[in-house]
Amino acid sequence: MPAVPTTRAKLFTPILIAASVILMVGFGVRASFGVFQIPIASQFGWPRAEFSFAIAVQNLAWGIGQPIFSAMAERFGDRKAIVLGALFYALGLTLSAFAVTPEGHQFYNILIGFGIAGTGFGVILAIVGRAASPQHRSLTLGIATAAGSAGQVIGPPIAEALLSVMSWSGVFLVFAAAVLASLAALPFLRAAPAAARVAAAPDEPMGRALARAFRDPSFTLIFVGFFSCGYQLGFITAHFPAFVTEVCGPIAPGSMLAGMGITTTSALGAIAISVIGLANICGTLAAGALGAHFRKKYLLAQIYLARTVVSAAFILAPMTPGTVLLFSLLMGALWLATVPLTSGLIAEIYGLRYMGTLYGIVFLSHQIGGFVGIWLGGALYDVYGNYNLVWWVGVGVGLFSAIVHLPIRERPLLPVAA
Repeated sequence: MPAVPTTRAKLFTPILIAASVILMVGFGVRASFGVFQIPIASQFGWPRAEFSFAIAVQNLAWGIGQPIFSAMAERFGDRKAIVLGALFYALGLTLSAFAVTPEGHQFYNILIGFGIAGTGFGVILAIVGRAASPQHRSLTLGIATAAGSAGQVIGPPIAEALLSVMSWSGVFLVFAAAVLASLAALPFLRAAPAAARVAAAPDEPMGRALARAFRDPSFTLIFVGFFSCGYQLGFITAHFPAFVTEVCGPIAPGSMLAGMGITTTSALGAIAISVIGLANICGTLAAGALGAHFRKKYLLAQIYLARTVVSAAFILAPMTPGTVLLFSLLMGALWLATVPLTSGLIAEIYGLRYMGTLYGIVFLSHQIGGFVGIWLGGALYDVYGNYNLVWWVGVGVGLFSAIVHLPIRERPLLPVAA
């Protein structure tokens, strides 16, 4: 009996583990920004739109920086891009800790956004995708994505706990130190074996590969479809803790939540984000596993449709601690399930050589959606005093994304000989 190839036998490699650690820390910090909405606005007396716009700018800078850092990683090396990203991230957090104006927070969140780009999915998933064997690629992308969700599980509660013993600015400094500490995993991000660095066209220049993708209508559909994912995730991450704090019914004394130490809606808002992250670990792993056996475009369409139904039902239901946690559980199962499928779809159609750059470009659409969702949430809240209209816009764009994924041609697009 022939020996099983090493690339087939190994799933959890040092590269995957190290990548997961960096994603966990980076996304744990990023997912916590919604917890700071009320403390920062209360200290300075700002309207909700001010700090919301800072988070929106962060998401837009993340989207703009993603293809830049991905191309930098493919040109100069993955580690250099990650180190630069971590430095941007830590510097932005440190400067934000001392900012006392809305404009200061908004400017420094540009640095934070670029930092997330350098330590986030675009660079990291390309490393994982190139290092994985074809039979494990979809699952390993799911595992790495789920690591970001694990950060979301622990990030907001840690932020909430730290806020009880120090100022929000002190928490920002702690988070800056944590981002720099995550670079300890960097030595394990060794280059993938030559056999694993398969590309659609090893000698194809980047410009020609990008032009080939841009001419493909399927790439446009993937780009447009990712907008709603960013809108929904951005809005919920930035505004859900404040939404729960202000709208949710009181937590009854003697209830199960009170017995767990959750006695305020502020604490429930932070826990809700964690529940989303916890459920997302399962949902993302499931999506990664299913992507190896079923057409990714149909899985994506089903995920967006399910998000639409869950969001609509949540807004129409009574707002209680129970419905908040149920929504968090269901939405969490669908949260980042789109990421391994979208990145896997790009790798399958356009190859691995420039996967990071192409995914980074598609991810820009995701972050434009995040910018719109976060900014619109704050702006419409200040006008109407509630988030109702923003929720319903999210329902509409989710349905739109479910539809646009259906015509995608899910097959390799081979380069044309020069």
